[in-house]
Amino acid sequence: MLDNLTQRLSGVIKNLRGQARLTESNIQDALREVRLALLEADVALPVVKEFTTQVKQAALGQEVIGNLNPGQALIGVVHRELTKLMGEANVGINLNTVPPAVILMAGLQGAGKTTTSGKLAKLLREQMRKKVLMVSCDVYRPAAIEQLRTLAQQLEIDFFASDISQKPVDIALAAHDYARKHHHDILIVDTAGRLAIDAAMMEEIRQLHAALKPIETLFVVDAMTGQDAVNTAKAFGETLPLTGIILTKLDGDARGGAALSVRHITGKPIKFVGVSEKMTGLEAFHPERMASRVLGMGDVLSLIEEAHRGVDQAEAEKLAKKVQKGQGFDLNDFKMQIVQMRKMGGVAGMMDKLPAQFAQAAAGSKVDDKAINRLEGIINSMTPVERTKPEIIKASRKRRIAAGAGVQVMHVNQLLNQFEQTQKMMKMFSKGGMAKMMRGMKGMLPGMGR
Repeated sequence: MLDNLTQRLSGVIKNLRGQARLTESNIQDALREVRLALLEADVALPVVKEFTTQVKQAALGQEVIGNLNPGQALIGVVHRELTKLMGEANVGINLNTVPPAVILMAGLQGAGKTTTSGKLAKLLREQMRKKVLMVSCDVYRPAAIEQLRTLAQQLEIDFFASDISQKPVDIALAAHDYARKHHHDILIVDTAGRLAIDAAMMEEIRQLHAALKPIETLFVVDAMTGQDAVNTAKAFGETLPLTGIILTKLDGDARGGAALSVRHITGKPIKFVGVSEKMTGLEAFHPERMASRVLGMGDVLSLIEEAHRGVDQAEAEKLAKKVQKGQGFDLNDFKMQIVQMRKMGGVAGMMDKLPAQFAQAAAGSKVDDKAINRLEGIINSMTPVERTKPEIIKASRKRRIAAGAGVQVMHVNQLLNQFEQTQKMMKMFSKGGMAKMMRGMKGMLPGMGR
């Protein structure tokens, strides 16, 4: 989403190369470009003014140390100030209360409150081992209650049934009583939104807040609405004692100014961000990591955390032992690697967190989820014997496999070539040849050959 801003800021940094130090003159020129880049990204004007002032003050007179050039020195300053702008550190969800801890979800219609409620419930259950109950108090939007019920069923989360004939406050209190009696740790309350802020909506959510006394009141805001998102957040913040913000659709193609503005304008921390439409697509917000992504430095820490969550540790250990014993790496193992990659959000999700130069290289090599899915389809078309002994796959078998997978024979040949390269790499690994293994990694994924 922030690609345009990243490219503009990279251009600013390049222009400073070759200069001996950061001076008032070259900082002024650089900040003019930074200001334009931020305004183009739809960052709120007061935020742009304060941010550029802070960067100028921090950068003026800063010596260029060691091997750093002025561009790199300015990146350090901008990174620190961007991190401050977005809240400095991650602020986790507060559940420090007598159960059930009530989380009230607020926001405009279309911001993604209902879907985000489901994502949050899943995250709290899987990462924090909490027993969660969800309830919808939206008696206005057609099928809103049914949408949350369906999500709850898909996620296997407890759901408290409600009806459009009931009053929202009555629904909420009944759900709270049920959660208390059935020993739920958390109650997530999805509230009604409107297409725009209106007095009736604000009064209703104020009443819900007074009745439930939630430990967390989270404002769900669509990152693609730009400065309007900030104005809406401010209006909600004046009505409700918000405790945090969830930014949705951060994976969209919007300019992304809301991500940089909303914390500064509301004074409330961004606690989570929606990074994909999948139910796993909700992440804790880390300002310093987001600043790194904006500056094209990637977010490798989040990628590592995602790998730990997504990778099946038992399967990984099983494969490692198999390789170390020299038992060989077959197509079943190759397929398992593909499945693990999908669990980590696919190639697109991984590339989004890579530093800019690596992401561009990967994009240029045509690594994509479609190619990964095709690999899995081809392997699924093979017999168990063929997966275990790929060397028996000759011309007639290749034609049958290609027909079964709906691909051309050349795609089967490509898969077998990629498998052979990966197999060689695994053999090097089993012999302890790390340097050899690194050289062998080229071509491991579709399109990554020279």
